[in-house]
Amino acid sequence: MKKFFQEIKADIKFKSAGPGQKLTDSAGEKAPKEKARQPASRQPRQGPTDEAQMAAAAALARLEQKQPRTRGPTSQDSIRNQVRKELQAAATVSGSLEAPGTNVVPAPKEEDSTQLLVSGVYFTCPLTGVTLRRDQRDAHIREAILSHFSIDPVAASIMKIHTFNRDRDKVKLGVDTIAKYLDNIHLHPEEEKYRRIKLQNKVFQERITCLEGTQEFFEAVGFQKMLLPVPDQEGMEEEFYVLSKAAQAQPQNLARHREQLLAAEPLRAQLDRQRRVFRPSPLASHFDLPGDFFCLTAEELKREQRFRADAVERLSVLRTKAMREKEEHRELRKYNYTLLRVRLPDGCLLQGTFYARERLSALYEFVRGALQNDWLPFELLASGGQKLAEDENVALNECGLVPSALLTFSWDAAVLEDIRAAGAEPDPSILKPELLEAIEQLS
Repeated sequence: MKKFFQEIKADIKFKSAGPGQKLTDSAGEKAPKEKARQPASRQPRQGPTDEAQMAAAAALARLEQKQPRTRGPTSQDSIRNQVRKELQAAATVSGSLEAPGTNVVPAPKEEDSTQLLVSGVYFTCPLTGVTLRRDQRDAHIREAILSHFSIDPVAASIMKIHTFNRDRDKVKLGVDTIAKYLDNIHLHPEEEKYRRIKLQNKVFQERITCLEGTQEFFEAVGFQKMLLPVPDQEGMEEEFYVLSKAAQAQPQNLARHREQLLAAEPLRAQLDRQRRVFRPSPLASHFDLPGDFFCLTAEELKREQRFRADAVERLSVLRTKAMREKEEHRELRKYNYTLLRVRLPDGCLLQGTFYARERLSALYEFVRGALQNDWLPFELLASGGQKLAEDENVALNECGLVPSALLTFSWDAAVLEDIRAAGAEPDPSILKPELLEAIEQLS
C-alpha cells in the first residue's frame, strides 16, 4: 500500500514538471515552439499543495496503523446493514402517508377485481349489516352508533363510550367509576347525596368527563343537569347531575344499565368471510390475491418498523433454537389476512377469508357451519399431511397458513368405521344444499 502511494506521488511530480524536451535542443529553439503550441495546449495541471501533501501523508500513516487489524465484514455486520436499509425504506414509506388509515399499496400495478376470485377484504357492520371496504369501516361504525341514539339512547351511549375512546385503561377506570355511582344509589336509595354528582369534582373530571359518551349515558339513564346552591356560600351555585324522580321510581333499571355498561365491548366491524364454493378444479392451489392481503396501514407499518429496530439489537445476542423459532413466528405478523380453501372428499372447494391471527378453532367453526352433517367429527390437513388439531390454541399464521393455503378435509376415521360397521355409508352430499346451489367454476 505504501508503494502504491509513492508511485502516485511520483506520477504527480512528473506531470507537474512541464512539457518534455530533447537533450539536443537548445534554449533558443525551445521558445518559438512553445509559443506556437501555446494557443492549442491546455493549462498544465497544478501540483498538490504543501497542505495536500501533508494530509496525504497523514492518511497514509493512519492506513498503515490500521492495516494489520482490518478484517472483512462478518455475517452479522452484513445482516445489521441490511436491516438498517430496510428500516430506512420503511421510514420513507411511512413518512409519505397522508393519514393513519391510508393503505400502502406495494406496487403501482392496477388490479382488475373482476378477474380475482376475491376482490378484496370486506367487513360487515354488526348494527346495520352493511358490507364495507377496509377504509370505510371506522366512519360507518361511528355513524351507525350516532344514528342508534334515536332507537336506544342507553345502548348507543354505552357503545359510544367503549368504541370512541381508544385508551382501554381510561375506559375501564371511567366505567368502574360510573358503576360505583350507580351502586351507591342502589344500595342507599334514601340518601340524597348519592343521587347528586358534582360535575366539578376532581375524580369526575379526571375519570369521566374526559371520555366521549359519558354525558349522553348519564342523561339517558335519568340524570339531569341542575344548578344547586353551594352550602355556606350565599349566592354561589354549582352544576350537578341529579337523578330524576322517574328514574328513582325504577331502581331496577339503573342496576340493569350498570350491568350493560360493565359487560359491553367496543363495537367493531366483523370480517366478512366471503364464503364461496367451487367445483373440483386442478387450479385449487392457485391463488391470485388482491393488494388488501399484503398492504399495511401506517399504524401497522410503524409497528413493523419497531419490530425490525428490535431485531438490530437481537442480532448480536446468541439465541437458542426456541428463540429463533419465536422470531420466525414474529416475521409472520406482516400478514393481516389469509385466504383459505378446503378440499372436500368429493373434490369441491370451500373458500373463506380469515384474520391471520385467528385461531384454528375459527377455521373449524367455519367449515362446520357449511356441512350438512355438522355433528360428525372431521379433520383438516395442511400441505405435507400436517394435521391441524381444533383444540390447539394456535394461530393460522403460526401454522404457516398465510397469505393463502389449500387444506384437505377428511372425516374422522374411527367414526367412518363405526358407520360402516353398522351397515351404512356416509352421506355423499357433504355441503348444505343452499351452498351447492351457488357453486361456481374456479378459473
